[in-house]
Amino acid sequence: MTIQFNKNQRPAVPARLYGVLAKELKNTNPSNANAITLNFRDPDYSAESGGYHPVEVRLEKQNEIWRMIYMTDFAFQGQPYPELAKEIDICFNSHQVYSAFSGWLNPHHGKELVDLFIKNFISYYAMDAYQVEVSLD
Repeated sequence: MTIQFNKNQRPAVPARLYGVLAKELKNTNPSNANAITLNFRDPDYSAESGGYHPVEVRLEKQNEIWRMIYMTDFAFQGQPYPELAKEIDICFNSHQVYSAFSGWLNPHHGKELVDLFIKNFISYYAMDAYQVEVSLD
């Protein structure tokens, strides 16, 4: 089954990211699903030794077109008992970007962060840094 993405979203989503998502969904049949969640995880990531941050991507179907809802990067935060928390959150519905270091940013101020985050994510994916789990809702 081919999944058609909404490519007119803001913040703009690079075609290479759609390629990553399409590759991970090629063996998925979401015909009865209304949402898809993709979890990209480095199995060796830990608070003690670091590694590649887990990333979650949420897609929802609207009029037979899959729309990106959010893309979130998680990192261990806090001491003495670190917990996974949002570090970067791109909300495609509200056109806002969240950074744990500066809070919610408007699209203009968040563009550079989004571009860098997505570029790095695609690079890490190309290096096989992640194991991917796909969930249908």
